Amino acid sequence: MEILKLHGSDIEPHWQELAELRIRVFRDYPYLYEGTMDYEREYLSTYWRSPGSRVILLRAYGVAVGASTCLPLIDEGPEFRAPFEHPQDYFYLGESVLLPEYRGQRWGHFFFDEREERARQLGYARACFCAVEREPQPGHRSLEPFWRARGYTHHPELRCSLSWKDVGADSETPKQLSFWLRNL
Repeated sequence: MEILKLHGSDIEPHWQELAELRIRVFRDYPYLYEGTMDYEREYLSTYWRSPGSRVILLRAYGVAVGASTCLPLIDEGPEFRAPFEHPQDYFYLGESVLLPEYRGQRWGHFFFDEREERARQLGYARACFCAVEREPQPGHRSLEPFWRARGYTHHPELRCSLSWKDVGADSETPKQLSFWLRNL
């Protein structure tokens, strides 16, 4: 497995493979995201514009199979910062995406370890991330037990709304996301 640890402007040359991976993984429940390369380029540009960002990219045989992102919350978009009284105090753990055939091999722990270490390197004592809220689906394994075991606490009072087009939908609709926090 090839592991790339990128930050700031080093991320931009990899945006297309990151975008394709995000679109592929986020098509599944609970995101059901019908992504576009235009949206992905704009979204990922936040990471290459932030000097404190980090993207961990996993490749198998030269193909992206997993990725994880993070950056200071203050560098994230206003919808992510809005729920926090002091967003400058938090390090934001973006997403972790992994193709199904690579799950269950401790890459999720690796992604969290790497992002939390980046936060500590930059002097942050608090980390956060958000997750979409959807009705439970039969057969879907929730990640909440994993997040709790990592020391994160759900804070449903901290919420944001993002809009995207669901797979097969004609237009975007707003989605509610709530935050999980941890003192590092």
